[in-house]
Amino acid sequence: MYKKIDRKKVREKKHLRIRNKIIGTPERPRLTVFKSNKNIYAQIIDDTKGHTLVAASSLDPALRGELESGNNVEAARKVGELLAKNALEKGIEKVVFDRSGYIYHGKIAALADGAREGGLKF
Repeated sequence: MYKKIDRKKVREKKHLRIRNKIIGTPERPRLTVFKSNKNIYAQIIDDTKGHTLVAASSLDPALRGELESGNNVEAARKVGELLAKNALEKGIEKVVFDRSGYIYHGKIAALADGAREGGLKF
């Protein structure tokens, strides 16, 4: 009998494998990404303290007027640029990119490119 694969569980298993290798430190915090069906979210996290240092999403008031949709490549690039701007204001320049089990393609790659264009190094 055919058994349907739960893609969310597959992504979560990949995410756990990635998280075993990637740790955010105060010198290089972790930039993590989450995408839902309607929006995209990004955070910079210091794992030693367990604190979120900077966060941005397509729901952010600074981006609400600019975006037609919260879940497309253009929105992801703008979220990356906003996150980089906020991180540089807090003195964060270098990060470790955590793709959260998503394939580095499309929206995830656009967010990373936007963060790089904004001035983050990873």
